[in-house]
Amino acid sequence: MSRRIGVMGGTFDPIHHGHLVAAEEARWQFDLDTVVFVPTGQPWQKPVGVSPAEDRYQMTVIATASNPAFTVSRLEIDHQGPTYTVDTLRRLRAEQPEGTRLFFITGADAVLQILTWKEPDQVLALSEFIAATRPGFDLDSLVNQVPGAAGRVHRVDIPALAISSSDVRGRVARGAPIQYLVPDGVARYIQKHRLYRGPAGG
Repeated sequence: MSRRIGVMGGTFDPIHHGHLVAAEEARWQFDLDTVVFVPTGQPWQKPVGVSPAEDRYQMTVIATASNPAFTVSRLEIDHQGPTYTVDTLRRLRAEQPEGTRLFFITGADAVLQILTWKEPDQVLALSEFIAATRPGFDLDSLVNQVPGAAGRVHRVDIPALAISSSDVRGRVARGAPIQYLVPDGVARYIQKHRLYRGPAGG
């Protein structure tokens, strides 16, 4: 049986329980051998106001440490210059045995953004997509708008966790609690390194 690898990319600024729930649900529903978290290095679509890559990497390591099926890759963190999903998938594909199936785990709303990514047809050729969505979200009509996506995008319904990284950053900036929104170790890291203390939380 071929290996099935989940890939979850993102700025993870900071990583929160919503990311972890989506990754674990995808792992379980799609029988993935492992889920690789890939914090972005210099994200070309979010170039301004992103925390240092090393901080985001360390928070991701802390958050995933208790799950033996989760690993964290430095593939994009150590890459010089802007990072693109298609290049990351090519590198991950080259590291895996022949026949390995890659599943890119992302939010359903992000699937539509594939059209704005570098070489979207190659992204879909290199990896199937697991679209984490809320029950009732009309994924089919969205997928129909993306050429080449038919049969390559699968849905996974996850428990409703209305958590976003931007909200966490804003709460830190205001001095509001973030306990239970992020893993305890991540909350301690944010406090120790005084992240998100600026006026905009970034």
